[in-house]
Amino acid sequence: MTDQVQNGKIQVICGSMFSGKTSELLRRLERLNFADKKFMLFKPSVDTRYSETEVVSHSKKALKCI
Repeated sequence: MTDQVQNGKIQVICGSMFSGKTSELLRRLERLNFADKKFMLFKPSVDTRYSETEVVSHSKKALKCI
């Protein structure tokens, strides 16, 4: 049996309220999706502001999450 190494990274986007953090996150993930890169998007279950199953920006852009 061979060991497989899987590389990945975690990116953090920070800023004050209404500074475009979610929009920037969704923009980056759209680029990854376009490039056929794998990614996982997580959202806390207590965050139900716009959707329980999607990350949604104030401008109503959305992407499915876990």
